[in-house]
Amino acid sequence: MKKYPRRHFLQNTAGLIAMALAGTAVDFKKYKPLLSFSTLGCPDWSFRSIVDFAEKNGYDGIEVRGIQRQLHLPKCPEFSTPKKIAETRKVVKDKGVKIVNLGASSSLHYSNAVERKKNIDEAKEFIDLAAALGSPYIRVFPNDFPPTQERNATIDLISQGLLELGDYAKGSLVTVLLESHGQVVKSDDLETIMKAAEHDRVGLVWDIVNMWVVTKEPPSLVYSKLKKYIRHTHIKDLKVVNNKEQYTLLGKGETPIFEGIDVLSKGNYKGYYSFEWEKLWHPEIVEPEIALADYPEVMKAHFEKK
Repeated sequence: MKKYPRRHFLQNTAGLIAMALAGTAVDFKKYKPLLSFSTLGCPDWSFRSIVDFAEKNGYDGIEVRGIQRQLHLPKCPEFSTPKKIAETRKVVKDKGVKIVNLGASSSLHYSNAVERKKNIDEAKEFIDLAAALGSPYIRVFPNDFPPTQERNATIDLISQGLLELGDYAKGSLVTVLLESHGQVVKSDDLETIMKAAEHDRVGLVWDIVNMWVVTKEPPSLVYSKLKKYIRHTHIKDLKVVNNKEQYTLLGKGETPIFEGIDVLSKGNYKGYYSFEWEKLWHPEIVEPEIALADYPEVMKAHFEKK
């Protein structure tokens, strides 16, 4: 297992005077990429194992999607009572990492009143939990364009759901983030939704590869449209073999993932570059001990060579 301590990353990047990126210099004395990983990548690890691994491998944060295959986070023992939450916060703080995002399964495209309430209520539970944990973000999905619903009506439903959740988050330090996911991955659709959902407590998770594999829109174009909304990112790579997507270690696929990373750094993006290794959904891919250790090494090498 490869490891690098955070101080080593800082020492190396501090030695760089500038980074030439699309004609713009990026000073790495001022710009340090913040790295996190989603627990989707280590579905069988205990919470303490996750935190220990993050600290030992130079990560700045953890994105909690589930713990030991429990995706409804309020049911996890670590988050089940105020006492447990306080203990969890201490464990994370003592290791020098942060819980940077809670990944809800809530989808906002439903028109059916019962299904819609179920999804909105789940997102509100996650907002409450994030506030208790000191996590700045929760993630929700758009997620689909049902054939039985008019497209613009679905866009309105998604936007209105974001506004309702943004209002619910008022008074906390939590922001609700919509991920580019499912069928809602075209930049024009996402721009329309985000413009209609303008709110201090609403933003966007840019999953670069989720969008590109469907739309083939250049990341630079997507960023130019959505940059004001982007608060968090999901980073991954893949290749297509026999018409099937296969996840690869970062830099081993065929996506323009580094173009997306570079346009973010050029724009002085302040959020996390969060590695999303979808081990829970794809058990055949490389084990987390390898993939999650490889990611910070590859990111470090990429930023150092600029």
